[in-house]
Amino acid sequence: MSILRRIKNDGDPTSPPSQPVNTQAPVRVSTSTSPLTTSDKYADLKNRVQTKLLATLNPSIDVSKVDEVRRTILELFEQILNEENIILSKPERARMFEQIAAEILGLGPLQPLLEDDSITEIMVNGSRNIYIERKGKIFRVPLIFENNDHVMRIIERIVSPLGRRIDESSPYVDARLPDGSRVNAVIPPISLVGPVITIRKFSKKPITVEQMVEFGSISPEAVEFLKACVLARINIIISGGTGSGKTTLLNVLSSYIPADERIITIENAAELQLRQEHVVTLESRPPNIEGKGEITIRQLVINALRMRPDRIIVGEIRDEAALDMLQAMNTGHDGSMTTLHSNSPRDSLARLETMTLMAGMDLPARAIREQVSSAIDLIIHQERLRDGSRKIVYISEVTGMEGDIITLTDLFFFEQTGLNPNNNKVEGRLRASGLRPRFMDKLDAAGIKLSPSIFGMGDRRR
Repeated sequence: MSILRRIKNDGDPTSPPSQPVNTQAPVRVSTSTSPLTTSDKYADLKNRVQTKLLATLNPSIDVSKVDEVRRTILELFEQILNEENIILSKPERARMFEQIAAEILGLGPLQPLLEDDSITEIMVNGSRNIYIERKGKIFRVPLIFENNDHVMRIIERIVSPLGRRIDESSPYVDARLPDGSRVNAVIPPISLVGPVITIRKFSKKPITVEQMVEFGSISPEAVEFLKACVLARINIIISGGTGSGKTTLLNVLSSYIPADERIITIENAAELQLRQEHVVTLESRPPNIEGKGEITIRQLVINALRMRPDRIIVGEIRDEAALDMLQAMNTGHDGSMTTLHSNSPRDSLARLETMTLMAGMDLPARAIREQVSSAIDLIIHQERLRDGSRKIVYISEVTGMEGDIITLTDLFFFEQTGLNPNNNKVEGRLRASGLRPRFMDKLDAAGIKLSPSIFGMGDRRR
């Protein structure tokens, strides 16, 4: 049954058919400071028009044909206003229509935020508190939901098409929007503030390396070096904290993979935006209501080895799948890439060791470290700085073992020179350390020649 059929029957896409339409509850109420401001009178009027429109809609309309449905809604909307002699100004009429259309086709109060390209994150803390991230800074927006049930309806609308569920027995879920944006939802009893939604938005047009250079996230020399590393099939880990730009950088680096290679991507919620043609996307699956049917990242990594991959890209390693990823990197699948959360390149190695132990193998620490040191060639560490900017702060080579310790060499590091007094922006640049990587022979074997100046040799600014 389509969503429009359910809405027509009972006015609420998530309520049982026997529940009567609630004609008193406005679809969206906002405060007086919002550009979408509505008074109680306006909200009641909008609710009346919406209820009548939903009762009039043809239940056979295909909701996936957005443009066609919008035209139908607009025709019925204008007809209802005329029949009831409702007089609205042109801006009020347009605003009311967009709100009703967003409730039927989109995500209600969140729809205008999703359509704002300057917003990178949307955070809903219960029905009354909505925050956004813009340019690395968090702001509260004057929009609210009707109540917690309204928030739950939006969550259900997001997760249901993906075959995922959220209820009291499984009160959190990872999902994605059709454009690839990452969604996490948490509901009571885990959340004590009501349903919580966090949406990590991705640009409709993937960020390019040129834009990253323009933003100061990376230097042109580091770009040339990393491009060479991808082409030469160097195994790379991208580390950093939450929201530091790891997935964005992974997307950028993956664009350098040659088009004639077979790429297998493995993610909890598919969000990578690879532009090559020969890409197979695998997505993990949570257990069903009976606790069965779970497919983990680890199982997908194991299965990917049987799929004749040239490259394996794991969206994020966070558990015992680290062991299988290391095994893949050590058994001929060079050029693999993944991300993980950590505070520094050194901490990345410690986390890899810890996650490998989670696999339950009784392996000595030295054996694990040898696996890590032989599998990983390069660690790229990103941070979100105090001014909200995201920058690569370290590009470090894993050089081997000294005793029981894995050794690292910083090839590039971010040198902060100060804060701009006018805008409080962090000033500095990604500098080369003057050291060449030990895997230069791999670059040479791939026919890639890099100028010594890339590594800071002869750089007078040093």
